[in-house]
Amino acid sequence: MWQGLAKFVLKYRLPLLIILFASTAVMGYFASKVTLSYEFAKAIPSDNPKYLDYVAFRQKFGDDGNLLVVAVQTDQIFELKTFQAYRHLEAELKKVKNVESVLSVPSSITLHKDESSEKLVAVKIFPDSIATQAELDSSKALFFSLPFYRTLLYNPETKAYLLGVRINKDSLSSPKRTRIVGDISKAVTAFESETKITTYISGLPLIRTLVSDMIKKEMRLFLIGSLVLSALILLVFFRSLSTMLLSLLVVLSGVIWSVGVLFLLGYKITLLTALTPPLIVVIGIPNCIYFINKYHTGFLASHDKMKSLVDMVSKMGVVTLFCNITAAIGFAVFALTRSSILKEFGVVAGISIMLIFVISFILLPAALSYLPAPKPVQTKYLHNRWITYLLLKIEQWVMNHKGVVFGITAVVLVVAIAGIFKLKTVAYIVDDLPKDNKIYTDLKFFEHNFKGVMPLEIMVDSKKRRGISGMRALTVFSKIDSLSQYVSGQKEMNRPLSIAEGLKFVKQAFYDGDSANYQLPNSSDIAFLGDYLKAGKGDSSNKNNVSNMLASFIDTAKQTTRISISMADVGTEKLPVLLNGIQQQTNQLFDSTQYKVTFTGSSITFLEGSRFIINGLKESIFYAFLLIAVCMLYLFRSARILVCSLIPNVIPLIITAGVMGWAGVPLKPSTVLIFSVALGIAIDITIRFLVNYKQELPLYDNDVQATVSATIKSTGLSIVYTSLVLIAGFVIFCMSSFGGTQSLGWLTSVTLFVATVTNLVLLPVLLLLMAPKKKLPVVTN
Repeated sequence: MWQGLAKFVLKYRLPLLIILFASTAVMGYFASKVTLSYEFAKAIPSDNPKYLDYVAFRQKFGDDGNLLVVAVQTDQIFELKTFQAYRHLEAELKKVKNVESVLSVPSSITLHKDESSEKLVAVKIFPDSIATQAELDSSKALFFSLPFYRTLLYNPETKAYLLGVRINKDSLSSPKRTRIVGDISKAVTAFESETKITTYISGLPLIRTLVSDMIKKEMRLFLIGSLVLSALILLVFFRSLSTMLLSLLVVLSGVIWSVGVLFLLGYKITLLTALTPPLIVVIGIPNCIYFINKYHTGFLASHDKMKSLVDMVSKMGVVTLFCNITAAIGFAVFALTRSSILKEFGVVAGISIMLIFVISFILLPAALSYLPAPKPVQTKYLHNRWITYLLLKIEQWVMNHKGVVFGITAVVLVVAIAGIFKLKTVAYIVDDLPKDNKIYTDLKFFEHNFKGVMPLEIMVDSKKRRGISGMRALTVFSKIDSLSQYVSGQKEMNRPLSIAEGLKFVKQAFYDGDSANYQLPNSSDIAFLGDYLKAGKGDSSNKNNVSNMLASFIDTAKQTTRISISMADVGTEKLPVLLNGIQQQTNQLFDSTQYKVTFTGSSITFLEGSRFIINGLKESIFYAFLLIAVCMLYLFRSARILVCSLIPNVIPLIITAGVMGWAGVPLKPSTVLIFSVALGIAIDITIRFLVNYKQELPLYDNDVQATVSATIKSTGLSIVYTSLVLIAGFVIFCMSSFGGTQSLGWLTSVTLFVATVTNLVLLPVLLLLMAPKKKLPVVTN
């Protein structure tokens, strides 16, 4: 069949090339329309309870991840000139399109009791016009007398002051977000230049936007880097410009198809899908090397170009097909998970890997048939003395030192397993960023001065309409206040904002601003405060009305209220411990028969998403092993060969896990990915070795030892070359700004290096030991 396909490709090479290039041009058009993802892809499925809780929260109270924060740390903020500059910064931020509101010290308010109208009116603490330092000092004293703002807008111990910018949530899910964040940063930079005061910016809108922009830049960097590195390696190997350009044409076509597939499937560029183009380069180049290596070997034997091309396709077609199938399985198993971000990556990568096989299968033989026959300088690499010497040494070890091979393997495995016990499972929202990145350092500033900016929300549902209204609501608020005090005691969590804090603010205002009265109203207070909390006739649109100020913390049915917490990025290991402590306190305060308390927010969805992805990736490794085993069993039709093929590929994964443990690299979504990817690619080496072994066995009269020796010499050269290309291709990822991508680069390279060694040394030893014993001839008298 494969010989017939080879003749078909060569016979109809011109129309096939025209069809291929035309379809590639169409896919290039689609690829040009791919856009960047400006939101975190859903890590958890839409029917997950945690996700449904988050959706319910957003429907009642709006988005929790649209607050960007700016901070300064200085004791000069209340000097008139600096304060005016700070106020000007606030005004400039309000001018930025799609910024909904800005909360800061200059715009802070106090409540004034208007006894004639029986209302509490919001009044600016700092008047619009402040001409003297004395006026500013007077307003400053009033501001510091209001406990409500302490730890929220300023930290009295560290002299840090915070400014919050709320951005339209729809704009944050569109390309507008880059411009919005850019305009905000521009205004902040202008303030910094004017005052010489260092500024810090953080918040989910900033983190998501800058990370998305970094992904876009790195996608180009990896693609260019992998192409340049591959071109250099090909030029060194083949000493032929035409061969190098042909191989690059193959992988570039594959890249165009992969990005086009991304668009046709309706996906956007994410941190994972951005890896697909450079991965196609890394996987496509070995296809070219194996095909061209076989062509050159055949040509040296026959000196017939067309016969060599037919031999190349007929013998390497099935090998390359199964290599690409197993590599595709390594990625495509992610599509079996229910995580959108993994599913998209798995589908695109799996399809793209199979497409690069089709492109290689058509383009290489067709183009080579038009090129001149290879010259001696182009086939010189086949007699590389260094690699020949290495392969002869490997052959000696396989034939004469089987016990040493097993002994070294056992020792390395023991050390690796010890490392596995040191392996931890922990992830942080920004832990993939380098520690000196401004996003990371600014986030740590906010954690030190304001205990963090990551949102955590607690919803208290009274289970009945208007359950949080009237005098009975005081009981709920009292419980919320007790819970808030517990949360405030956690060093990783700031004082929560809730309707209870708002009522404390109201009570202080009612008692003429006396800070001693910043406490929750009791039943007697409510009797006096009731009228002041009601909106007057025609006053529903008055934004200064207290009832409107408190409305964002209670739903319209007055059934559910929220407690908003800003916290540190504590990671998936510590967050459950903190939540468990809050949950125990909640259980003591709220009777589950009367109240339903729900923990939600971006921090919760991140924790659940990380768990979901890690569990999904662990399952995907199992499915990858299962499907690859089925492919190997179908290809070789031998349980003995199946066992021999899987052992050299399991060992590299165990060693990589051990290296992670000893190196302190935790298991997280970005690093669990390594195992399935490396398995899918490393098994290629096994397939190429075993297929060659199977093809050579009849030629050596089924003599296993002679066949193994010949296979090491004939296949070892291309295995070493392609392994170098693969390792170099993944090393490119070490240039990433993301720790997870860096880990993917060097750990996958380690895995592939170990897999090369185990497949060239351990696999032949296993074949020799598990070979069927030859029957001795029966001697008759």
